[in-house]
Amino acid sequence: EINRAPAKVQSALLEVMQEQQVTIGGQTFQVPRPFLVMATQNPIEAEGTYPLPEAQVDRFLMKVLVDYPSMGEEAAVVGRSLGEEPEVRERLTLEDLERYRRVSGAVLVDRDVIGYAVALADATRNPSDYGLADIARYIDYGASPRGPIGLVQGGRALALLRGRGYVSTTDIRDLTPDVLRHRIVLSYDALAEDVAADALLERVLAAVPEPRLERLGGATAA
Repeated sequence: EINRAPAKVQSALLEVMQEQQVTIGGQTFQVPRPFLVMATQNPIEAEGTYPLPEAQVDRFLMKVLVDYPSMGEEAAVVGRSLGEEPEVRERLTLEDLERYRRVSGAVLVDRDVIGYAVALADATRNPSDYGLADIARYIDYGASPRGPIGLVQGGRALALLRGRGYVSTTDIRDLTPDVLRHRIVLSYDALAEDVAADALLERVLAAVPEPRLERLGGATAA
């Protein structure tokens, strides 16, 4: 639970998350590859928790919401807890992971797809320019440039998982909530009226037009 770490611990993560290195006593050490930070956040308790700085939150590629399981899923979890401890087996080697990373880097990203990702982020910063003047009061700060970078990078991986060699606007749309929800700083009005970032992103997705990618065979479909 990352929000149980005090400010000094959280600030130490900034360097390693951005630069893939740590500095101790004036000496810098490169971290081994692959390196990534995965964290959970306690959304309920306030006792013993600390606010997360925006600069740190922005360094996470995605914020994935995990809701309660369905009754069937929960029954399966309970059933597994009654059995023996499962055997942990390797499903992917580090070499395989690195190979997939290189392959995803070769996935084509059309300039119009990049423009679409940038427009989605810009709409969170300048909603009035997209006919969304009514939501401007709910946003103190919109998504940073890391937002569209994350959309395009994530889009490459998602396109690869979907068996395509190019990123479609559907990939970008599907990733938008997870990639942008934590990059929007809500205003007091939003907090007072219980307006969630996801609700604002739904408006943004509806307002920003998707480009037709005819040279890629109309790549708006998954």
